[in-house]
Amino acid sequence: PFQPVETVQGCLKLMSELGEMLIEIVGLDAITLQPAAGAHGEFAGISIIRSYHEKKGRKRRKILIPDSAHGTNPASTTLSGYISVKVPSNRYGRIDLIRLEELLDDDVAGIMITNPNTLGLFETEIDRVIELIHNRGGLVYLDGANLNALIGISRPGDIGFDIVHFNLHKTFSTPHGGGGPGSGPIAVTKELAGFLPVPIIRKGEPYKFDYNLPESIGKIHSFYGNFLVMVKAYAYLRMLGGEGLRDVARASILNANYVIQTLQEDYKLPYKGFCMHEGVLSGGELRKFGVRALDVAKRLLDFGFHAPTIYFPLIVSEALMIEPTETEPLETLERFVMVMKRIRKEAEENPDVLRQAPTMTPVRRLDEVKAARELNVRFKP
Repeated sequence: PFQPVETVQGCLKLMSELGEMLIEIVGLDAITLQPAAGAHGEFAGISIIRSYHEKKGRKRRKILIPDSAHGTNPASTTLSGYISVKVPSNRYGRIDLIRLEELLDDDVAGIMITNPNTLGLFETEIDRVIELIHNRGGLVYLDGANLNALIGISRPGDIGFDIVHFNLHKTFSTPHGGGGPGSGPIAVTKELAGFLPVPIIRKGEPYKFDYNLPESIGKIHSFYGNFLVMVKAYAYLRMLGGEGLRDVARASILNANYVIQTLQEDYKLPYKGFCMHEGVLSGGELRKFGVRALDVAKRLLDFGFHAPTIYFPLIVSEALMIEPTETEPLETLERFVMVMKRIRKEAEENPDVLRQAPTMTPVRRLDEVKAARELNVRFKP
């Protein structure tokens, strides 16, 4: 990374072309690849919102966040110096427009939205949500964690979003096994381009870094982000092309609906209807057998399945988030459904099997609270 710019022209070209592809996918105008993860991109995006309002002489203090949002949204908001205000969901699992309007005032700087939301549901009134925020002078931020349901089908910029972050490590096949590295680029409208972190890559002969952005929020990462993650994303996009990306979205939606619709008689579906790339089931009715979502997740390990996200989103009791992704073949989905149905039967007939699971793994139940609070990744023989 310390090499002279003229000796790394290939790297800059790759990053420039990756940025061009990403802003085309979301229908926006400018981009930075610097953020190292989704939450880092959120922080950069909210910092841009702050700079935007400060330039206009507005001292706004609030960011609206739906109650189904990722936990990083309020964390990024607080870190940026804003107060996060919760927007309730309606009985359909989507933003409650009536409550949203009640929360709107001249102190609202913007709203952070995940769409599809964490229930896997598309916000069907998103155009109205955006209109309400814009009418009060606010900006609309899209948490792109669930973007793989939209790529090639719908462009957030065309809908009216002002800022979008990508999870290259999730949507574009650059896995972050072991916790890293990640990459969370943010794309913005032309009006916000001047606030992007420096440097910006300028296309030309030669390619160069441009530090001359007087209104920039500043540098947010050493060098220019996690380059090797960008290389993987670039190769993935070039390999698939536009139609391939559309197929990715379609397959992710089809796979998720196959699983969710097949299991809704065995596990409660809290919000009826079709989902997008993921769906959320509730294991709440299993509590009468003394079984919780945690037990279901642990039992899945005995059958060779990675446990799903549990207890999130928080608005669903004993939540089981199922996201099969676009890559799983029908055979795997059918086996997963079969295993989930078996676990449901075990919960009723032999709940101790679930409470003692896993029994087929090298280690049993770990102290996950201790592991999270006292992180130690050093191996001791």
